[in-house]
Amino acid sequence: MRSVTVQIPATTANLGPGFDCLGVALQIYNRVVVHRRDENENKSDVKKIADHPPIIAAAADAFFKNAQRAAFDFDLEISGDVPRSRGLGSSVTVRLGLLHALNVLSELPLSSQKLFEICVQLEGHPDNAAPAAFGGFTVAGGETIARFEVLPSLRFVLLIPDFEIATPDARRVLPMQLDRLAAVQSCANACRVTAAFAAHRYELLRGAFRDGLHQPFRKPLIPFLDEIIAAGENAGALGGFLSGSGSTICCVAFEENAQQVADAMRSKKRDAKIAIAAADNEGAKIF
Repeated sequence: MRSVTVQIPATTANLGPGFDCLGVALQIYNRVVVHRRDENENKSDVKKIADHPPIIAAAADAFFKNAQRAAFDFDLEISGDVPRSRGLGSSVTVRLGLLHALNVLSELPLSSQKLFEICVQLEGHPDNAAPAAFGGFTVAGGETIARFEVLPSLRFVLLIPDFEIATPDARRVLPMQLDRLAAVQSCANACRVTAAFAAHRYELLRGAFRDGLHQPFRKPLIPFLDEIIAAGENAGALGGFLSGSGSTICCVAFEENAQQVADAMRSKKRDAKIAIAAADNEGAKIF
């Protein structure tokens, strides 16, 4: 095989209090196409690994080292609907897509679990990588994953502003210390979010997305965060949160009132895009 296509879902992570550990895969996708070059092909227009952008070069280097395979030249194309630097896991779609593609082109020396672990090392945290790799709702503690399917009755309503927030910038605003009571309440809420998804009792999500770990400190980056969430909840959403490190805001709703929630959120920020997505329960998919 000389060419492979990998489809990777977008993700919404943290889910409020589940900082760096909770995430859901969404039916919004990027596709990574990798073509392996033969030694006798014309290489005048082929990039060596080091010539690719750093995110690509680092992932390829990590793959070949872990797989103990000789590196080869490749072409790469990325397409799809996952916006960059909006808190929807775009960097994971690139890294994980490339890792899976190189694995196929190298005759599958690594397991899906190992590819996930490499992706986590590259990302620095597993909350986006886990649902992108395995689909569904995931609880990630380092490289250990608990995964649960999400029922098709649930929708994730995304308000996507017209500006980017780089994850390193969003992390710089976080404090070194937290109020103990805020941390305890956030822990309780994260447990309730997990229980709701595990038991498919989504009504338990009401009030459970409240967070004292990261969202209060990121509000200056997204000053309309509370207003958008309140609009969604008033329209029937189970709750809302900052998706990843932003700038996207996500409200969770049942399918029957998702459009009403979307309209309410959009009314508060008309220059933003709106998307309504069901959960993806498959994760990374190879074509």
